Amino acid sequence: MPPKYKSSNRANVLAAWRGVDTAPLEVARANAAKSVGEVLPGLLKELRMDARQGEAELVKVWNSQIDPVITAHAQPANLHNGTLFVNVDNSAWLAEIVRYRRKEIIERLQNSFGKSVVKKISFRIG
Repeated sequence: MPPKYKSSNRANVLAAWRGVDTAPLEVARANAAKSVGEVLPGLLKELRMDARQGEAELVKVWNSQIDPVITAHAQPANLHNGTLFVNVDNSAWLAEIVRYRRKEIIERLQNSFGKSVVKKISFRIG
């Protein structure tokens, strides 16, 4: 704990004469600075960086493992509790993907991430 800042009598009299409240300044001086190592883990958790990194990896694998014709019309939106939500640009492509390509897509993603990460896929127009 850093030494507590003690204001001088002169500073107190000048602050009272000027009508300035020095309490916030004293509190700010009393708080110790924290190292980056102490602040960074909490900040990363607050910003959900691990989830964002996972979503970025998912998009990267999607674009490299899935047929470019499909990726031109469908992109992953998010992954929640093992369900991958994919936005498709129109109903014709939605029907095509759901009927003929769903199994192929889920197998490729499960090969890349494992069956516990991507359990099922939900396609929607969006």
